[in-house]
Amino acid sequence: MLKLLWPNPAALINSEKTKTLLIADPHLGWETSLQEKGIHVPSQTEKILNKLAEIINKYKPQELVILGDVKYTVISSELGEWHDIPDFFTKLQEYVPSIAIVRGNHDANLEPLLPEKIQLLPATGAVFGDIGVFHGHKWPSPALLKCKTLVMGHLHPVVVFRDPAGFKITRQAWMKVNCNSEALGKILLQKHKIKIVGSVSETLKKHFNISLKTKEIVIMPSFNDFLGGRPVNETSHRKEIGGEALIGPVLRSEAVDVDNSELYLLDGTYLGSLNQLRNL
Repeated sequence: MLKLLWPNPAALINSEKTKTLLIADPHLGWETSLQEKGIHVPSQTEKILNKLAEIINKYKPQELVILGDVKYTVISSELGEWHDIPDFFTKLQEYVPSIAIVRGNHDANLEPLLPEKIQLLPATGAVFGDIGVFHGHKWPSPALLKCKTLVMGHLHPVVVFRDPAGFKITRQAWMKVNCNSEALGKILLQKHKIKIVGSVSETLKKHFNISLKTKEIVIMPSFNDFLGGRPVNETSHRKEIGGEALIGPVLRSEAVDVDNSELYLLDGTYLGSLNQLRNL
């Protein structure tokens, strides 16, 4: 069972034996990009650690899973990251016994920065309890389709509100997107160059030994609230929303109903569907 931990950008998977805490996109070391532009912002890594430690102390999970983009640089690692990231995870291990990272598109060459015993999982995702998780910049593994709910990061969804004077307020948001499991299963089988014999369900059962169950995808806000996000309600053209505006192959596919996705603020306030917000 998945529980969204309002008002935090975090979720908890409760299984029979284990509680697993999920966060996404901390982007440690993002301050270095500002410093290169002459904007000097102190490291925020300690604040992020303290916020995460408070959540861990409150909910007492046995494991923590980070859904990608631990660091900010995409390929190389900045000098500050060589200090902040090892220190972050060394301190974090004092709060939670098991830590796993689903590799994101910013996590190339992450291994040298991690202390021992931190598990690095593929970008195609993994299953924890009855929930499938992946980062979002690549297609998930077909094996995740045995889960009713999938959880991803990568998008950093925010909503933008404008008053009559034109001033705007931006708020982080959760998205819940309905998923056509047959359509997604067909796409993933094609990506794996597996011929569909009979039905999609039969082929997945034969090759991956799973029953097709996925009904929804939950998109997490970034755990780093200093970062900007992608204003999902800012574009009025469906083509742009389905293409450039929403990143990640799953969200660009016809297997998900992005237009009617449900949006929630961090405190749990239901905002309506994406289509409704676009029309405000």
